[in-house]
Amino acid sequence: MKIFNTLTRTKEEFIPIKDGEAKIYACGPTVYNYIHIGNARPICVFDILRRYLEYRGFKVTFVQNFTDIDDKIINKANETGSDYISVSEKFIKEYKIDAKGLNIREASVHPRATENMNEIIDMIKTLIDKGYAYAVDNGDVYFRPAKFNEYGKLSHQPLEDLEAGARINIGERKENPMDFALWKGAKPGEPSWETPWGNGRPGWHIECSSMARRYLGETIDIHCGGQDLIFPHHENEIAQSECCNGVPFAHYWMHNGYINVDNKKMSKSLGNFFTVRDVAEKYGYEPIRYLMVSSHYRMPINYSVEIIEQCKASLERLYNCKNNLEFAIENATVAENDGDNALIEAYDKHRQKFISAMDDDLNTADAITVMFELAKDINTNITNAPSKKLAEESLKIFMELANVLGLLYVDEKTSLDDEIEALIAQRNEARKNKDWATADKIRDELKARHIVLEDTPQGVKWKIVND
Repeated sequence: MKIFNTLTRTKEEFIPIKDGEAKIYACGPTVYNYIHIGNARPICVFDILRRYLEYRGFKVTFVQNFTDIDDKIINKANETGSDYISVSEKFIKEYKIDAKGLNIREASVHPRATENMNEIIDMIKTLIDKGYAYAVDNGDVYFRPAKFNEYGKLSHQPLEDLEAGARINIGERKENPMDFALWKGAKPGEPSWETPWGNGRPGWHIECSSMARRYLGETIDIHCGGQDLIFPHHENEIAQSECCNGVPFAHYWMHNGYINVDNKKMSKSLGNFFTVRDVAEKYGYEPIRYLMVSSHYRMPINYSVEIIEQCKASLERLYNCKNNLEFAIENATVAENDGDNALIEAYDKHRQKFISAMDDDLNTADAITVMFELAKDINTNITNAPSKKLAEESLKIFMELANVLGLLYVDEKTSLDDEIEALIAQRNEARKNKDWATADKIRDELKARHIVLEDTPQGVKWKIVND
């Protein structure tokens, strides 16, 4: 497998630190609000990275943090008359609802900043002792990027260029405008923790460095996140971690591209800001996931009503294949036919093409194309009363590839309530009795409820169609 490494700006073969294992750290959300569709992209993309590595036989340790103490969280608590714990707990729960809807697998560990204060404080003490950081008398601690010769190696910007845009804000007591906060001295009414240099709370960047070290070790295989995190967040993580630990922080850095809305940058001020919850309530969660994987992860993608509708239509084509196979399995009249093995063996060309696409820097766009090519072959193979064996093996490979992408996870059969099932049964009975008027009336009633029926020689098929 080859990965485009932001650090080297080249595609490199993925060679793990330990054979057969992969340690991945993915920057998680700051939990002060519902996640928006821009947040959903890295969550979906790197869930697929994990799934694919596991599919290829790797043992994956996947760490995704929650930033549960931050200026935004404190501000939200003040706005709502609450406290930072209540705010973070609420939006961690809301995140988990959206993540489940998007079919995101639980991380191996979901560490929280507030649960890792000892690790954070220990790292800062080491950086101060080594001369890479310094405390000022109000309790702030700053890191000195100028002391790290490789600062800027991830964003590929020399220190002098970065310094040109740096400044010292009011209240900051930095030696240099480029210095960034490891620890923020306590302010009245804010939560704080005790340290040798004074009470306060951690800066954003040090949280991830400390949690990555605690749960994955001093050097990890892959660090990933959104393109917007390259500088300063990930650049600062590298500086802190490598100065503290004396070894490379991560061998591979993966960053996903931006999401635009109607070809414009998403922004609350432009009125084109959408949360995952907003979109899911109207279109469902799975079209959002499909959107995130329909393009290569490093490319920018565009969200619009027309595009999300296209994603729904594409998913419906894939679900039709899945539903046809399940129907064929239930209604097969023979166990096996001559020629089944040849048809089944021919599916392997799709599997190998899928693997080649995913091995090429996680090319999910080409992988989805393979899914549609496979669906076309399957639909051809099962047109005329397939055997149970052919239908089962067709469904097996189809879902094997779908599961890597995390698609086709909604079980539509569970969506039918007892009343709907009873109506289908009544229509079947009416047809058996040649009561065509009643059968047509029930069919129309079901259609009004978005249940479309298809009568076949093997029996009645149904599917849910959302207008």
